[in-house]
Amino acid sequence: MKPLFRQGPSITVRVIVLALLSILLMALDQRQGVPEPIRYTLAAMVYPIRVVVDFPFEMGNVISRELSGRRRLMAENERLQAQRLLNEARLQKLDALEEENIRLRQLLDSSYDVGKPVLIAPLMRVSLDPYSHLIQIGKGARDSIFHGQPVLDADGIVGQVDKVGPLSAMVRLITDPSHAIPVRVNRNGIRSIAVGTGNLHELKLTNLPNNTDIRAGDLLITSGLGGRFPRGYPVARVKSVTTDPGPPFARVLASPTAALDRLQEVLVVKRDQKAVRLTSTGDKVEPPPGKQPGP
Repeated sequence: MKPLFRQGPSITVRVIVLALLSILLMALDQRQGVPEPIRYTLAAMVYPIRVVVDFPFEMGNVISRELSGRRRLMAENERLQAQRLLNEARLQKLDALEEENIRLRQLLDSSYDVGKPVLIAPLMRVSLDPYSHLIQIGKGARDSIFHGQPVLDADGIVGQVDKVGPLSAMVRLITDPSHAIPVRVNRNGIRSIAVGTGNLHELKLTNLPNNTDIRAGDLLITSGLGGRFPRGYPVARVKSVTTDPGPPFARVLASPTAALDRLQEVLVVKRDQKAVRLTSTGDKVEPPPGKQPGP
């Protein structure tokens, strides 16, 4: 029969024995490294457990780094996209400025051909009325613009000033059905009147007999008659000549040399306002009965 309470070493003895054992082990570890194999074995046994315990933390760090890198890449991609769009917008602006520079150079070069002082005016508005060809320019009476002043572009006659305001003016194009301009064939000097047809790409020549020496491709220039338009400036190029034994006059159609459908800036020729008014008054004089007005 076992005793109810077993007698053993006291707690004090146990503490002393354990302390001595600890001192002994520390001395042996410091001098001879006896516990090293035990520590090595225990470390090898504990390593898988440590790996398993650290795995969630390592995966969390990897995922965090991946997400952080992805966010940086997305932010960088957005920044580069915005920069690309900005650069494209700047390039478009540079292209527009280059085209505008080319147009202005062409206008300035053509002003030397006119041989008279000119004023460059920007196009502001195009009339939407299909029965009248009118444009509005950004120069007016303050810039010495007046009624009847001729308007050109880099390639030919555009029209003439029809109405004048303080800061802007309306220009009637040569293709307007109510507009007519004296012209002559550059090849042989034959004179006629080019009348607007209501089509931006077409003029018609009036009162040319069927046997007139005119053919497709002939260049029509201002004759200078009437004194309103500068002499010798391109107006149109003949595109078709139709003769019919019935009517006494040929049907001659021409295409304006000016880019009337692509105007951006125009040249307003500075001329003597008094002379133009006298010319306008003279143009309104009715011819004698039975006679046609000369070209």
